[in-house]
Amino acid sequence: MSENPNQPAPAPPQNQPAQPPPAPEKKSNGEKLQKINSPLFIWPAAVVLAVLLFVGLDYFFDAMTHESTDDAFIAGHLVSIGPRISGQVAAVYVVDNQMVRSNALLVEIDPSDYATTLEQKQAAKTSANANFKAAVAGYNLMAVKIATAKATAKESEADAAAAAATATNAESNLKRAQDLVKQSTISAQEFDQFKTAADAAEANFNSARQKADADESKVNEANAQLQAAKAETDAVFSQLNQSKTEVDSAQLNLSYAKIFAPGDGRVTRKQVEVGDYLQTGQQIMSLVPTDVWVVANFKESQLKKMAPGQPALVEIDALGSRKFRAHVDSIQAGSGAAFSLLPPENATGNFVKVVQRVPVKIIFDEPLPADHTIGPGLSVTPSVQTSSFRVPDFVTALVAIFLAFAAAVVFQFILSRRNK
Repeated sequence: MSENPNQPAPAPPQNQPAQPPPAPEKKSNGEKLQKINSPLFIWPAAVVLAVLLFVGLDYFFDAMTHESTDDAFIAGHLVSIGPRISGQVAAVYVVDNQMVRSNALLVEIDPSDYATTLEQKQAAKTSANANFKAAVAGYNLMAVKIATAKATAKESEADAAAAAATATNAESNLKRAQDLVKQSTISAQEFDQFKTAADAAEANFNSARQKADADESKVNEANAQLQAAKAETDAVFSQLNQSKTEVDSAQLNLSYAKIFAPGDGRVTRKQVEVGDYLQTGQQIMSLVPTDVWVVANFKESQLKKMAPGQPALVEIDALGSRKFRAHVDSIQAGSGAAFSLLPPENATGNFVKVVQRVPVKIIFDEPLPADHTIGPGLSVTPSVQTSSFRVPDFVTALVAIFLAFAAAVVFQFILSRRNK
């Protein structure tokens, strides 16, 4: 059967998609590639890429040579201020958060009772001093009496010796008179005179001897009285020393009525007002010195290359993330958990390994801003340089610029090839 030339051609199938003309699309893609290949697009993009590369490389190099943690805070000494005596508050000279200097007067307690006690102790000291002087005078008097008694005893001893010599001579004369009276050389009357002289000499000797013994006993008695006077003087001297100690203690208690600042610092947690009755040791305020440091709790896996003396940068959140130079001072000998109130007992129950944190003390190398209050507890982020190798920022910038330039050239070359 022959085909009819006048019969229309069959319509294409309904499900077959129509093919769009390719020429307009190639023209549109070429225009886009030409716009992208323009220096007005490539080189600004290269600059942005260089900045991104600099940031990324700097972060990468820091991660390789530094260790940082956000588990860190400012630490410092907290000086508790409390009275050393009890009494009623007469005046308070500071307010909350006030900066005070060393030896500045903080609080004054009513000193009336302690001033009265001091006057009583001073009067007792004066009385004890007078008693001591009287005891010393008595001791000196007994010393003089001993000297006098010794002199009298020596004189009596000399008199006894003279009487003994006289008695010996009279006895010798009496013996010769006895021989002479037997020979009828002398009369009986003369013999009686010799005998009387001998008896008198013997009596004088005995009297002198007794007087010497009595005077010697007076010396011994005076020595005993001197020892008693010395003991009394020592006792009175001890009372005088005790009185001096009591006066010093009363003066010290009176001085404690004024509470001074032990050092420079800022007043915090003030809990005292005029009229309060304070007890000894009661905490009335705290003083925060200006000397602060950083306690950073690093993971134990970060301590492999960390050592004292390594430089660090401390970022303080309260100052808008400003960074300050610092260095590692010391590393605690043990994890923080080991010194907690309830340390872990790993030997009991099931054990699950937990990465521990170790406190590291970091000291600032530059002064903190005086117009901001930096106190304990503020959050910081320290970064410690644990490696001596460090890529300078200008090297990082050069590498970033080179890579961005190379990327721009390669990208431009690829686009040029595709356009062709």
